[in-house]
Amino acid sequence: MKTKKIIELDGLQFFNCFLTGAGKIFDDQHYINKINVFPVADADTGTNLASTLRSIVETTRAQENLKVTALGIADAALAGARGNSGIIFAQFLYGFSTEVADKEKIDTLDFVLAIKKAVPYVYEAIAHPVEGTMVSVIKEWADYVFYLKEKYEDFYNLLQTSLKQANKSLRETTGKMDKLARAKVVDAGAKGFVDFLEGMTDYLKEGRQPDVESLKSTVIEISNEHIGHDKITFRYCTEALIRGKDLDKEKIKSLLNNFGDSLVVAGSQNKMRIHVHTDSPWLLFEKINHLGTIISQKVDDMVFQNEIASHARFKTAIVTDSSCDIPEKLLEKYQIQRIPLNIHFGDTFYLDGITMKTEQFYEMLKVSPVYPTTSQPSYKEFLNRYNYLSSHYNSIIGINLSARLSGTWQNSVNAADKVSDQTGKVIEVINSKKVSCGLGLITIRAAKALERGMSHEEIVARLPLWILKTKQYAGLRTMKYLMKSGRITTGKGLVGRILGVKPIVEIDKNGWVTSFAKPLSEGKSRKRILNEMKKFMEGRRVWGYAITHADNQKSARWLAEEMEKLTGKKPEFIQQATPVLGVHVGPGVISLAVTLE
Repeated sequence: MKTKKIIELDGLQFFNCFLTGAGKIFDDQHYINKINVFPVADADTGTNLASTLRSIVETTRAQENLKVTALGIADAALAGARGNSGIIFAQFLYGFSTEVADKEKIDTLDFVLAIKKAVPYVYEAIAHPVEGTMVSVIKEWADYVFYLKEKYEDFYNLLQTSLKQANKSLRETTGKMDKLARAKVVDAGAKGFVDFLEGMTDYLKEGRQPDVESLKSTVIEISNEHIGHDKITFRYCTEALIRGKDLDKEKIKSLLNNFGDSLVVAGSQNKMRIHVHTDSPWLLFEKINHLGTIISQKVDDMVFQNEIASHARFKTAIVTDSSCDIPEKLLEKYQIQRIPLNIHFGDTFYLDGITMKTEQFYEMLKVSPVYPTTSQPSYKEFLNRYNYLSSHYNSIIGINLSARLSGTWQNSVNAADKVSDQTGKVIEVINSKKVSCGLGLITIRAAKALERGMSHEEIVARLPLWILKTKQYAGLRTMKYLMKSGRITTGKGLVGRILGVKPIVEIDKNGWVTSFAKPLSEGKSRKRILNEMKKFMEGRRVWGYAITHADNQKSARWLAEEMEKLTGKKPEFIQQATPVLGVHVGPGVISLAVTLE
């Protein structure tokens, strides 16, 4: 039964229309994921649209003034947009909020004009718009709404009539693109947009108040669908939100156009969101870091996601963090999930090892006017990753850096408990009481145990013993960076520098970094580390060892050669230290971890 005519729409009614449209997408996200084949068949369009809309629902409050409400929705959309479709939709909302009349209430003519004027915003945001997609349906629907501008003064009749055109445009997407025709589906993003319009129309018809709290608690689905390697042209789905002054959309598109495909740049002169598929996100961020302050970023490895979805090696997933220093080839071999810590240079932050590599870090360290800091991955980052993995694995083991050194482990535990309660999957999170190669060595041991057929329960039971049987030392070239990062007092640091101390630290059995020795040369430092490891290994069988260094290959090679003589084994890995470690110890560090059978 239709409610009375609505010939003027205020901010509260518009917000309720929006919430009901969002609810339609939440309900349909599984199907939208399933039909997602463009631009990459990564089965996440429904997830991305739902995530974008839930972000708006969670952070926006309705105002009586429609213009104010529309601006609030658009700002929240830009901040929370995810994926190609989410950012396109956010740009459409931004265009509408900019162009809609500055009134407390609008009539259908005001609405139609704002919709029509919003379309160019969408096309301007996309580097290479493709017809037969979400943008086509938005444009064709907007054109038809404009055609109807003189016919209806009632919002319900206007939306209900124009919805027929939107569905017609949606059906026609199948014939406009070979990918869609071969899969016999409509465009997923366009389907989401039409769902949204249907929700708005339902509210105008029935006037039913949406349940905001229920919408806020909507579970964002993670698809089990997978994609083929031949369909991935660029590996990393990369996004960033930049805040600045006089940001130039065309200049940014030109700057990033050669980095990959699926480029979308949305937003205003003060805040822009970037989406692109690329093989080198760290180089992309090097290009954009001077444009303004990077206030959020996300990088998804689409190849890795596909491997997990279609060719998971084990029934149990292993998750660690970027401080583990495990080389990429071993992460891929054992399908180990690595969640990045954050590196902050002033207000701008980077994802450790993903949007900032080690070489870039030390170059920035030389010229940056502020000393960098670090922070743990957020609870939400762990929550999203555990949610994703729970749809592909029977159980999960998280192994994180020492809880004494970071809040990473606690965020991991909290997220694991939440996902475990929601899904019923067993998720155990272990405090490794180590960092860098010590953490990496323990994680690799767990992965190799999975490879040998050991169960989740057996590995979790053995991990505390493996941790106790692991010893780790690190030799530093200077005390300067320990001073800058606040790990030692200035007074002690100055004395150390005067004496030329090359400190050795131990990551002890409780996970603390403790001062162990203060040799006066780098050569004496590495020999002391080796001698201490000889004592630790004497009369015992060694399972393996690993070495991490920061631009100190000479010491790394020397330690590897000496350890091979002592153990008859080659290292599990030798790897450059993560930038996060570099913040606290600086260049030249050398670290050795050994674990016993």
